[in-house]
Order: sequence, then structure tokens, then C-alpha cells
Amino acid sequence: MTALTQAVRDSSVITWRNWVGMKRVPDALIGLTVQPIMFVVLFALVFAGSLGGEQYREFLVAGIFAQTVAFNVFFTTIGMANDLGKGIIDRFRSLPMSRVAVVLGRTVSDLGVTLITLVVMSLTGLIVGWRIRGSFLDALAGYGLLLLFSFAMSWIGVLVGLMARNVEVAQSAGLIWLFPLTFVSSAFVSVQGFPGWLQPVGEWNPVSAVARASRELFGNPTQLPGFAESTAWPAQHAALYAALSSLAIVAIFLPLAAARYRRVASR
Repeated sequence: MTALTQAVRDSSVITWRNWVGMKRVPDALIGLTVQPIMFVVLFALVFAGSLGGEQYREFLVAGIFAQTVAFNVFFTTIGMANDLGKGIIDRFRSLPMSRVAVVLGRTVSDLGVTLITLVVMSLTGLIVGWRIRGSFLDALAGYGLLLLFSFAMSWIGVLVGLMARNVEVAQSAGLIWLFPLTFVSSAFVSVQGFPGWLQPVGEWNPVSAVARASRELFGNPTQLPGFAESTAWPAQHAALYAALSSLAIVAIFLPLAAARYRRVASR
């Protein structure tokens, strides 16, 4: 058996193990789906009247999609920290399995969690008035881009989870950088409304690119009423920049996470 074949086989086993674990402890999965539902309902029904009404609802939902797939990294972080704290990774180390199986299996299984979350949010969005106005293939591309970004972000979660000393530290470490990443973006409001010095940060934020690209592919408004369209390169090439950003995150954090896992597993 080649190293690649063994890595795929062992990763699939770890993926299945993580899915079985979620079935036995469904509370975490419920929490991941309830939070985005609350965001959709609150922003769409409470704030939409002051921010653009129906047009804001269609602008909003793709932004919440982008925020949620980024926040799902929190699930990955806690999962890795929990396995590390309970000594499960030490048990895996004693088995004749691929070194990348544990981290790859974690990211793939959490991709399934993201898929479930997107389905639930899409149904919620349809209830509050959001619609997909693009073609079927464009919509599939939009969801594919969201899943790619989620997969990329999960590698950051693996690294943070392996660096945290316990689950409590992992929870704090996950929130510290996730909130500014998702809120300093065009997920909820127009970047043109930011202070001048903060606008470039929001425009080049990958979350902004994923949100805008999703809006374009779903056929939703890409800008709020009263704001001009951005002329920044990430806004003009949102889908390309979102894909490149996701691949860059994987290229950077996959080897870092794998190296950290080897260091932890060799203790």
C-alpha cells in the first residue's frame, strides 16, 4: 500500500469516527446550527428595516454564510484540543496509521458539519425572504466556494487546537481572532462605511471576498443602497480572490498543522 493510499484510508476512518462522535454528543452540532439561525432572524427581521429592507435581507444571508463557515473553525479547534487533552492522540500514535490521518480526518469531518449548517441556514434564509436569483450552476459554485473556504479555515483550527493546553484555552484562542476577522468585513455592512484607514483591511479580508463572491453567484445585491460599488481589486475579482485566499491558507497552515501534530505525537 502506498503512503497516499494509506493516508486516504486512515483519514476516512478518522472522519467516520468523528461523525459517530457527533451523533453521540449532538449538543455541539445543535449549537453550531442555532447560532447562525439567530443571526439570520435577528438581522433580517430586527435590523433590516433600518438597513435597506428586503434588499438588505438578500445582501445579508450570503454574509452570514461566510461568517458561519469561518466560525466553524471553532468546532475544529475544540475537537483537536479535546482529543489532545483526553490522550486520544497518544493512542492514535501507537497505531500503525498515517501521520496525517488524524488532522486530515478532522478537517474532512468538520466539512460535513459545515454542509449541514449551510443547509439549515439556507432554509432559514428562504423563510425570511432570501432567494437564489442566479443559475443552478452558479449557486452550486457559490456553495462550493463556501465549502472550500471552510476547509481552508479548519486547518487554522487544527493548528490552534494543537497549540492550546486545554479546551478552555482553545475556546478563548478561537474567539480572539475570529470576531475581528468576520466583523471587519462586508459580511454585514458595506466596507465603504468604515473609517478610511480601515477600508483596505475590510476590502482585502478573505471573508469579504467570500461574502461578495457568494452574493454574485447567488444573484443577490453586492452593495447596500446609498453606497458606491468598490473599485478595489478583491471586490472586482471576488470569486478569484476568495479561491486564491483559501488555497493560500491551506498551503500555509496545512504543513504547520502537520508539523505541530508530529511534534505533539512524538512526546
